[in-house]
Amino acid sequence: MNKNILLLASLANSLLNFRGDFIVALLKEGYNIYAAAPELPQEVADKLTKWGAKPLTFKLDRAGLNPLKDFKSILELKKLILHYNIDMVFPYTIKPVIYGSIAANLAKTPVISLITGLGYTFSGASVKAKLLHQITKRMYKFSLRKNSLVIFQNEDDLILFKKNGILSKNQRATIVNGSGVNLKKFPFREITVTSQNVKFVIVARLIKEKGIQLFMDTAEELKKTYPLAEFHIIGGQAEPPSGINIDVLKRLHDDGTIIFHGLKDDVPTFLKNMHVFVLPTYYREGVPRSILEALSVGLPVITTRTPGCKETVITGKNGFLIPPRDLNALIDSCRYFLDHPDVIQEMGQQSRLLAETKFDVTIINTFLIEHINSALHVKSMSKQL
Repeated sequence: MNKNILLLASLANSLLNFRGDFIVALLKEGYNIYAAAPELPQEVADKLTKWGAKPLTFKLDRAGLNPLKDFKSILELKKLILHYNIDMVFPYTIKPVIYGSIAANLAKTPVISLITGLGYTFSGASVKAKLLHQITKRMYKFSLRKNSLVIFQNEDDLILFKKNGILSKNQRATIVNGSGVNLKKFPFREITVTSQNVKFVIVARLIKEKGIQLFMDTAEELKKTYPLAEFHIIGGQAEPPSGINIDVLKRLHDDGTIIFHGLKDDVPTFLKNMHVFVLPTYYREGVPRSILEALSVGLPVITTRTPGCKETVITGKNGFLIPPRDLNALIDSCRYFLDHPDVIQEMGQQSRLLAETKFDVTIINTFLIEHINSALHVKSMSKQL
Protein backbone atom coordinates (compact mmCIF):
# COMPACT_ATOMS: atom_id res chain seq x y z
CA MET A 1 0.00 0.00 0.00
CA ASN A 2 1.27 3.47 -0.91
CA LYS A 3 2.33 5.68 1.98
CA ASN A 4 0.48 8.90 2.80
CA ILE A 5 2.48 12.11 3.21
CA LEU A 6 1.01 15.36 4.52
CA LEU A 7 2.65 18.64 3.47
CA LEU A 8 1.81 21.60 5.72
CA ALA A 9 2.18 25.21 4.60
CA SER A 10 1.18 28.58 6.05
CA LEU A 11 0.39 30.09 2.63
CA ALA A 12 -1.60 28.13 0.05
CA ASN A 13 0.18 29.60 -2.98
CA SER A 14 3.52 28.36 -1.67
CA LEU A 15 2.34 24.79 -2.25
CA LEU A 16 2.35 25.59 -5.97
CA ASN A 17 5.13 28.17 -6.24
CA PHE A 18 7.69 26.72 -3.84
CA ARG A 19 6.70 23.05 -3.46
CA GLY A 20 5.02 22.29 -6.78
CA ASP A 21 7.96 20.40 -8.26
CA PHE A 22 8.45 18.59 -4.94
CA ILE A 23 4.81 17.47 -4.85
CA VAL A 24 5.00 16.20 -8.43
CA ALA A 25 8.23 14.33 -7.65
CA LEU A 26 6.66 12.69 -4.58
CA LEU A 27 3.64 11.62 -6.63
CA LYS A 28 5.94 10.06 -9.24
CA GLU A 29 7.68 8.24 -6.41
CA GLY A 30 4.35 6.56 -5.65
CA TYR A 31 3.31 8.43 -2.52
CA ASN A 32 -0.20 9.66 -1.80
CA ILE A 33 0.16 13.38 -1.19
CA TYR A 34 -2.09 15.49 1.01
CA ALA A 35 -1.29 19.21 0.76
CA ALA A 36 -2.74 21.44 3.46
CA ALA A 37 -2.81 25.18 4.07
CA PRO A 38 -5.17 27.68 5.71
CA GLU A 39 -7.62 29.55 3.46
CA LEU A 40 -7.01 27.32 0.45
CA PRO A 41 -8.32 29.11 -2.70
CA GLN A 42 -10.24 27.01 -5.19
CA GLU A 43 -7.72 27.61 -7.97
CA VAL A 44 -4.92 26.23 -5.77
CA ALA A 45 -7.04 23.22 -4.78
CA ASP A 46 -7.88 22.58 -8.45
CA LYS A 47 -4.22 22.67 -9.48
CA LEU A 48 -3.21 20.29 -6.69
CA THR A 49 -6.03 17.93 -7.65
CA LYS A 50 -4.99 18.05 -11.30
CA TRP A 51 -1.50 16.92 -10.32
CA GLY A 52 -2.95 14.05 -8.29
CA ALA A 53 -2.54 15.49 -4.78
CA LYS A 54 -5.37 15.85 -2.28
CA PRO A 55 -5.91 19.44 -1.05
CA LEU A 56 -6.84 20.00 2.59
CA THR A 57 -7.36 23.08 4.71
CA PHE A 58 -6.96 23.89 8.39
CA LYS A 59 -7.31 26.97 10.57
CA LEU A 60 -4.14 28.88 11.42
CA ASP A 61 -3.61 32.34 12.88
CA ARG A 62 -0.46 33.14 10.90
CA ALA A 63 0.51 36.39 12.63
CA GLY A 64 -0.97 36.21 16.14
CA LEU A 65 0.03 34.48 19.34
CA ASN A 66 -3.31 33.41 20.76
CA PRO A 67 -2.75 30.25 22.85
CA LEU A 68 -6.35 29.08 22.48
CA LYS A 69 -6.36 29.45 18.67
CA ASP A 70 -2.94 27.81 18.45
CA PHE A 71 -4.07 24.87 20.57
CA LYS A 72 -7.14 24.43 18.35
CA SER A 73 -4.85 24.39 15.28
CA ILE A 74 -2.77 21.62 16.85
CA LEU A 75 -5.85 19.53 17.62
CA GLU A 76 -7.23 20.07 14.12
CA LEU A 77 -3.95 18.97 12.57
CA LYS A 78 -3.87 15.89 14.79
CA LYS A 79 -7.37 14.97 13.57
CA LEU A 80 -6.27 15.36 9.93
CA ILE A 81 -3.25 13.14 10.53
CA LEU A 82 -5.32 10.39 12.12
CA HIS A 83 -8.31 10.69 9.76
CA TYR A 84 -6.21 10.35 6.59
CA ASN A 85 -3.86 7.71 8.05
CA ILE A 86 -0.84 9.91 7.43
CA ASP A 87 2.46 8.04 7.49
CA MET A 88 4.67 11.14 7.52
CA VAL A 89 4.19 14.88 8.09
CA PHE A 90 6.38 17.33 6.17
CA PRO A 91 5.81 20.89 7.47
CA TYR A 92 7.67 24.05 6.43
CA THR A 93 7.69 27.68 7.65
CA ILE A 94 7.50 28.56 11.33
CA LYS A 95 3.95 27.85 12.53
CA PRO A 96 3.33 24.74 10.41
CA VAL A 97 6.66 23.34 11.63
CA ILE A 98 5.89 24.02 15.28
CA TYR A 99 2.20 23.10 15.38
CA GLY A 100 2.46 20.36 12.75
CA SER A 101 5.32 18.72 14.65
CA ILE A 102 3.44 18.82 17.95
CA ALA A 103 0.31 17.40 16.31
CA ALA A 104 2.26 14.63 14.59
CA ASN A 105 4.04 13.73 17.81
CA LEU A 106 0.67 13.50 19.59
CA ALA A 107 -0.53 11.22 16.78
CA LYS A 108 2.71 9.20 16.98
CA THR A 109 3.46 9.97 13.32
CA PRO A 110 7.00 10.64 12.00
CA VAL A 111 7.90 14.21 11.06
CA ILE A 112 10.56 15.65 8.78
CA SER A 113 10.47 19.40 9.28
CA LEU A 114 11.98 21.95 6.91
CA ILE A 115 13.30 25.23 8.36
CA THR A 116 13.03 27.65 5.42
CA GLY A 117 14.50 30.67 7.19
CA LEU A 118 14.11 32.30 10.57
CA GLY A 119 12.58 35.56 9.42
CA TYR A 120 11.56 38.57 11.48
CA THR A 121 11.67 36.95 14.90
CA PHE A 122 15.38 36.08 14.55
CA SER A 123 16.46 39.26 12.73
CA GLY A 124 14.33 42.08 14.14
CA ALA A 125 15.83 44.44 16.71
CA SER A 126 12.59 45.77 18.20
CA VAL A 127 11.31 44.84 21.67
CA LYS A 128 8.48 42.88 20.02
CA ALA A 129 10.91 40.96 17.81
CA LYS A 130 13.12 40.10 20.79
CA LEU A 131 10.12 38.85 22.75
CA LEU A 132 8.92 36.78 19.79
CA HIS A 133 12.43 35.42 19.43
CA GLN A 134 12.40 34.02 22.97
CA ILE A 135 8.92 32.55 22.58
CA THR A 136 9.67 31.04 19.16
CA LYS A 137 12.95 29.56 20.36
CA ARG A 138 11.21 27.71 23.20
CA MET A 139 8.40 26.52 20.93
CA TYR A 140 10.87 25.21 18.37
CA LYS A 141 12.77 23.32 21.08
CA PHE A 142 9.58 21.70 22.42
CA SER A 143 8.13 20.80 19.02
CA LEU A 144 11.25 19.47 17.27
CA ARG A 145 12.53 17.20 20.02
CA LYS A 146 10.94 13.98 18.65
CA ASN A 147 11.16 14.71 14.92
CA SER A 148 12.77 12.12 12.66
CA LEU A 149 14.84 14.80 10.95
CA VAL A 150 15.18 18.59 10.88
CA ILE A 151 16.31 20.03 7.55
CA PHE A 152 17.82 23.50 7.26
CA GLN A 153 18.42 25.55 4.13
CA ASN A 154 21.75 26.96 5.28
CA GLU A 155 24.49 26.03 7.72
CA ASP A 156 24.17 29.23 9.79
CA ASP A 157 20.62 28.38 10.88
CA LEU A 158 21.66 24.86 11.87
CA ILE A 159 24.57 26.24 13.92
CA LEU A 160 22.28 28.81 15.56
CA PHE A 161 19.76 26.13 16.58
CA LYS A 162 22.52 24.03 18.13
CA LYS A 163 24.13 27.02 19.84
CA ASN A 164 20.79 28.04 21.38
CA GLY A 165 20.07 24.51 22.55
CA ILE A 166 16.98 24.22 20.33
CA LEU A 167 18.30 20.95 18.93
CA SER A 168 19.48 18.25 21.30
CA LYS A 169 22.93 16.73 20.84
CA ASN A 170 21.40 13.56 19.41
CA GLN A 171 18.90 15.34 17.13
CA ARG A 172 19.20 14.31 13.49
CA ALA A 173 19.66 17.35 11.25
CA THR A 174 20.96 18.10 7.78
CA ILE A 175 21.22 20.90 5.20
CA VAL A 176 19.65 21.27 1.75
CA ASN A 177 20.45 24.02 -0.75
CA GLY A 178 17.18 25.91 -0.56
CA SER A 179 13.94 24.96 -2.26
CA GLY A 180 15.67 24.66 -5.64
CA VAL A 181 14.79 26.23 -8.97
CA ASN A 182 13.21 24.69 -12.05
CA LEU A 183 15.80 25.34 -14.74
CA LYS A 184 13.23 24.85 -17.52
CA LYS A 185 10.78 27.37 -16.10
CA PHE A 186 13.59 29.90 -15.70
CA PRO A 187 15.67 29.34 -18.86
CA PHE A 188 19.05 30.98 -19.41
CA ARG A 189 19.05 33.95 -21.76
CA GLU A 190 21.82 35.71 -23.67
CA ILE A 191 21.55 39.50 -23.53
CA THR A 192 23.42 42.51 -24.84
CA VAL A 193 23.81 45.47 -22.51
CA THR A 194 24.08 49.01 -23.79
CA SER A 195 26.63 51.10 -21.93
CA GLN A 196 25.11 52.63 -18.76
CA ASN A 197 21.62 51.44 -19.71
CA VAL A 198 21.84 48.72 -17.06
CA LYS A 199 18.57 47.40 -15.64
CA PHE A 200 18.66 46.48 -11.95
CA VAL A 201 15.76 44.56 -10.40
CA ILE A 202 14.64 43.50 -6.94
CA VAL A 203 11.86 40.94 -6.39
CA ALA A 204 10.69 40.86 -2.78
CA ARG A 205 7.94 41.67 -0.32
CA LEU A 206 7.94 45.41 0.23
CA ILE A 207 9.42 45.40 3.72
CA LYS A 208 12.46 47.28 5.02
CA GLU A 209 14.19 44.07 6.11
CA LYS A 210 14.36 42.94 2.47
CA GLY A 211 16.40 46.05 1.64
CA ILE A 212 13.75 47.82 -0.44
CA GLN A 213 14.54 51.21 1.09
CA LEU A 214 18.26 50.69 0.46
CA PHE A 215 17.50 49.87 -3.17
CA MET A 216 15.43 53.05 -3.55
CA ASP A 217 18.15 55.15 -1.91
CA THR A 218 20.69 53.63 -4.31
CA ALA A 219 18.48 54.50 -7.27
CA GLU A 220 18.14 58.09 -6.11
CA GLU A 221 21.91 58.44 -5.81
CA LEU A 222 22.95 56.76 -9.07
CA LYS A 223 20.27 58.31 -11.29
CA LYS A 224 22.05 61.66 -10.76
CA THR A 225 25.07 60.53 -12.79
CA TYR A 226 23.64 57.55 -14.71
CA PRO A 227 20.28 58.80 -16.01
CA LEU A 228 19.89 55.82 -18.38
CA ALA A 229 20.09 53.25 -15.56
CA GLU A 230 16.82 51.57 -14.58
CA PHE A 231 15.81 50.36 -11.12
CA HIS A 232 12.84 47.96 -11.15
CA ILE A 233 10.87 46.83 -8.10
CA ILE A 234 8.52 43.82 -8.11
CA GLY A 235 6.62 42.92 -4.99
CA GLY A 236 3.44 43.13 -2.98
CA GLN A 237 2.70 45.65 -0.27
CA ALA A 238 3.17 44.82 3.41
CA GLU A 239 1.70 46.25 6.59
CA PRO A 240 3.49 48.71 8.93
CA PRO A 241 5.83 48.90 10.75
CA SER A 242 8.05 46.96 8.33
CA GLY A 243 6.08 47.78 5.19
CA ILE A 244 7.50 50.40 2.82
CA ASN A 245 5.48 53.60 2.49
CA ILE A 246 3.57 53.14 -0.77
CA ASP A 247 3.32 56.92 -1.27
CA VAL A 248 7.12 57.16 -1.35
CA LEU A 249 7.24 54.31 -3.88
CA LYS A 250 4.72 56.04 -6.11
CA ARG A 251 6.54 59.36 -5.89
CA LEU A 252 9.84 57.79 -6.95
CA HIS A 253 8.02 55.91 -9.70
CA ASP A 254 6.33 59.05 -10.98
CA ASP A 255 9.59 61.01 -11.12
CA GLY A 256 11.38 58.18 -12.96
CA THR A 257 13.79 57.23 -10.19
CA ILE A 258 12.39 53.69 -9.95
CA ILE A 259 9.97 51.60 -11.98
CA PHE A 260 7.45 49.99 -9.64
CA HIS A 261 5.54 47.01 -11.05
CA GLY A 262 3.69 45.68 -8.00
CA LEU A 263 3.11 41.93 -7.98
CA LYS A 264 3.75 40.10 -11.27
CA ASP A 265 2.73 36.59 -12.31
CA ASP A 266 5.15 36.34 -15.24
CA VAL A 267 8.42 36.72 -13.31
CA PRO A 268 10.43 34.43 -15.68
CA THR A 269 9.44 36.56 -18.69
CA PHE A 270 10.24 39.72 -16.79
CA LEU A 271 13.64 38.59 -15.50
CA LYS A 272 14.94 37.71 -18.95
CA ASN A 273 14.89 41.42 -19.86
CA MET A 274 16.80 42.50 -16.75
CA HIS A 275 20.56 42.71 -16.30
CA VAL A 276 21.45 42.58 -12.58
CA PHE A 277 19.46 41.14 -9.65
CA VAL A 278 19.68 42.94 -6.30
CA LEU A 279 18.53 41.74 -2.86
CA PRO A 280 20.15 43.80 -0.04
CA THR A 281 18.25 41.88 2.64
CA TYR A 282 19.02 41.76 6.34
CA TYR A 283 16.12 39.34 6.95
CA ARG A 284 16.94 35.79 8.17
CA GLU A 285 16.47 34.02 4.84
CA GLY A 286 16.62 30.26 4.20
CA VAL A 287 17.91 30.55 0.64
CA PRO A 288 15.87 33.23 -1.16
CA ARG A 289 13.91 31.69 -4.02
CA SER A 290 14.07 35.01 -5.88
CA ILE A 291 17.87 34.77 -6.04
CA LEU A 292 17.73 31.18 -7.31
CA GLU A 293 15.39 32.25 -10.11
CA ALA A 294 17.77 35.07 -11.02
CA LEU A 295 20.72 32.65 -11.08
CA SER A 296 18.84 30.29 -13.38
CA VAL A 297 17.99 33.06 -15.85
CA GLY A 298 21.62 34.16 -15.83
CA LEU A 299 21.70 37.40 -13.88
CA PRO A 300 24.65 38.58 -11.83
CA VAL A 301 23.55 39.03 -8.20
CA ILE A 302 24.21 41.68 -5.58
CA THR A 303 23.14 40.50 -2.14
CA THR A 304 24.25 40.57 1.46
CA ARG A 305 26.75 38.49 3.37
CA THR A 306 23.95 36.97 5.47
CA PRO A 307 22.71 33.40 6.13
CA GLY A 308 21.06 31.92 3.06
CA CYS A 309 22.25 34.67 0.72
CA LYS A 310 26.00 34.26 0.92
CA GLU A 311 25.68 30.71 -0.47
CA THR A 312 24.37 32.08 -3.79
CA VAL A 313 27.26 34.34 -4.80
CA ILE A 314 30.96 33.84 -5.39
CA THR A 315 32.23 37.39 -5.07
CA GLY A 316 33.65 38.76 -8.30
CA LYS A 317 32.58 35.66 -10.23
CA ASN A 318 28.79 35.87 -10.44
CA GLY A 319 28.18 39.02 -8.43
CA PHE A 320 29.00 40.73 -5.14
CA LEU A 321 28.33 40.12 -1.46
CA ILE A 322 28.00 43.28 0.62
CA PRO A 323 27.57 43.91 4.36
CA PRO A 324 23.92 44.17 5.43
CA ARG A 325 22.47 47.70 5.72
CA ASP A 326 25.53 49.16 3.96
CA LEU A 327 24.18 51.73 1.51
CA ASN A 328 27.60 52.81 0.24
CA ALA A 329 28.59 49.22 -0.55
CA LEU A 330 25.33 48.73 -2.48
CA ILE A 331 25.86 51.93 -4.45
CA ASP A 332 29.45 50.95 -5.27
CA SER A 333 28.42 47.45 -6.42
CA CYS A 334 25.70 48.81 -8.70
CA ARG A 335 28.07 51.46 -10.02
CA TYR A 336 30.56 48.73 -10.95
CA PHE A 337 28.07 47.21 -13.39
CA LEU A 338 27.24 50.64 -14.80
CA ASP A 339 30.93 51.28 -15.44
CA HIS A 340 31.65 47.72 -16.65
CA PRO A 341 28.53 46.47 -18.49
CA ASP A 342 30.71 44.08 -20.49
CA VAL A 343 31.06 41.76 -17.44
CA ILE A 344 27.31 41.22 -17.05
CA GLN A 345 27.01 38.42 -19.60
CA GLU A 346 30.05 36.53 -18.29
CA MET A 347 28.94 36.81 -14.67
CA GLY A 348 25.44 35.75 -15.71
CA GLN A 349 26.87 32.58 -17.22
CA GLN A 350 28.53 31.81 -13.89
CA SER A 351 25.20 32.34 -12.13
CA ARG A 352 23.52 29.83 -14.42
CA LEU A 353 26.32 27.33 -13.82
CA LEU A 354 25.79 27.68 -10.07
CA ALA A 355 22.06 27.10 -10.52
CA GLU A 356 22.71 23.96 -12.57
CA THR A 357 25.29 22.41 -10.24
CA LYS A 358 23.99 23.43 -6.80
CA PHE A 359 20.38 24.64 -6.88
CA ASP A 360 18.64 22.56 -9.57
CA VAL A 361 15.25 21.58 -8.11
CA THR A 362 15.77 17.99 -9.33
CA ILE A 363 18.88 17.69 -7.14
CA ILE A 364 17.07 19.22 -4.16
CA ASN A 365 13.99 17.00 -4.49
CA THR A 366 16.05 13.84 -4.91
CA PHE A 367 17.86 14.69 -1.67
CA LEU A 368 14.60 15.28 0.23
CA ILE A 369 12.92 12.15 -1.10
CA GLU A 370 15.90 10.00 -0.13
CA HIS A 371 15.50 11.18 3.47
CA ILE A 372 11.75 10.60 3.39
CA ASN A 373 12.26 7.08 2.05
CA SER A 374 14.85 6.40 4.74
CA ALA A 375 12.64 7.68 7.58
CA LEU A 376 9.64 5.65 6.42
CA HIS A 377 11.82 2.57 6.08
CA VAL A 378 12.98 3.00 9.68
CA LYS A 379 9.35 3.32 10.77
CA SER A 380 8.42 0.11 8.93
CA MET A 381 11.33 -1.78 10.47
CA SER A 382 10.43 -0.62 13.98
CA LYS A 383 6.82 -1.78 13.50
CA GLN A 384 8.04 -5.24 12.40
CA LEU A 385 10.22 -5.48 15.51
